Amino acid sequence: MKELRDRVAVVTGAASGIGRGIARALAQQGTKIVLADVEPEPLEKVAQEMRSEGARVEPVCCDVSDPANMDRLRDESLTAFGAVHILCNNAGVGGGLALPIWEQPASEWNWVMGVNLDAVVLGIQRFMPVMVEQGAGGHVVNTASIAGLILGGGIYGVSKHAVVALSEAIYRDTQSRGIPIGVSVLCPGWVNTRILESERNRPETPREISEESGPILEQMRKIVETSIQTGMSPDEVGQRVVKAIQEERFYILSHDGAEWTTMIENRMRPILDGQNPQMMMPPFAGSGETS
Repeated sequence: MKELRDRVAVVTGAASGIGRGIARALAQQGTKIVLADVEPEPLEKVAQEMRSEGARVEPVCCDVSDPANMDRLRDESLTAFGAVHILCNNAGVGGGLALPIWEQPASEWNWVMGVNLDAVVLGIQRFMPVMVEQGAGGHVVNTASIAGLILGGGIYGVSKHAVVALSEAIYRDTQSRGIPIGVSVLCPGWVNTRILESERNRPETPREISEESGPILEQMRKIVETSIQTGMSPDEVGQRVVKAIQEERFYILSHDGAEWTTMIENRMRPILDGQNPQMMMPPFAGSGETS
């Protein structure tokens, strides 16, 4: 899909971070944008900001993990612009406690998987039939993470591996059926977002257990915080997404550094060789990665 002017895009998680970056990059191409987010005030602020820059946008406050909300997002998108050509399932949360995977409570699984995976499924179910029926082509971008391509870690890693697999299934089905809708999966590394502040959007349900954190975990958290704060600009990620849509590229890696490539290779090589996984840490700020 090379020409994006006057096309209509729906971007979830659009009030901040990568979602905002994608929306801004699409608007620069003349695309009409439906901005979806669960936070009403930041959402309206981004909408006003983009309108002041000449963008045509429609904000819709919704919980992407709720089927009824996603029905409303689809309906309001069609009411506002009459069609949908690009779907960016981008909303996501960090989540997961500092516990072994088998001790993570059901509430944590439900929240993280609900936003990171179930919402992507809901988006596909609501918008793909519309895009197919329109017969005007289109493109779907699902935001996963580099965590979906390397050795799995926690509930977040599980959810992102699932988004990659889901995206591959969508791609296979569109290709095998000759459906002219492109598919991409975005797998970013460190990006300067508020992902570590995901708790602000947690549903009002009490945790089943209290989180305990030792000195090593606290040190690791600080390293991750620094890596995110010094990470790539969401606007740059947005530009890469737009380029991938225009080039109809499936895998979108935000970072070009050899460290990330090596980590992906070090996950795949043991699979091919029938060996145990290699335990590796991601490149942190100051280790020389591209950001």
